[in-house]
Amino acid sequence: MSLPPRSLFVVIALAAAASWAWRGHVAAEDGERLARQAQPGDIRMISSETCGWCTAARRWMTQEGIAFDECFVERDAQCLADYQAQGGMGTPTLVVRGHTVLGFDRTRILEILGRAEPSRQR
Repeated sequence: MSLPPRSLFVVIALAAAASWAWRGHVAAEDGERLARQAQPGDIRMISSETCGWCTAARRWMTQEGIAFDECFVERDAQCLADYQAQGGMGTPTLVVRGHTVLGFDRTRILEILGRAEPSRQR
C-alpha cells in the first residue's frame, strides 16, 4: 500500500518539523547546561575571521550566556602559535579546561566540563 503523493509530502513535512523542533530543544537544553557549568577561563575558542562555523558558535554561545574567550589566528600571533600547537586542523578549535575540541561539539564540551577540574586561570 502506498500513500498518495500529497499524503507522503505531509508525512515528510511533519517528520522534518519534529526533527527541527527536537534539535532546537536539545540545543536550548545544551545551552542552559553549558551556561551553568562553564566558568570564565574554561572555554577558549580559536577562530578564523573567514570561518562560518566560528561565527555560528560565537553567536550561539553569546546568545546562551556561555562564558568563553575567543582569539583569531589572523590577528594574534599567540593565538596562531596556540592553534599550531593544538595541531592546526581547523577552526573553530576549542580548548576546554585544557582539552582540545576540534569543531563546535556541544556534547564533547559538556562531557569535558562535567568531568574536568575547573580552570584555575581567572
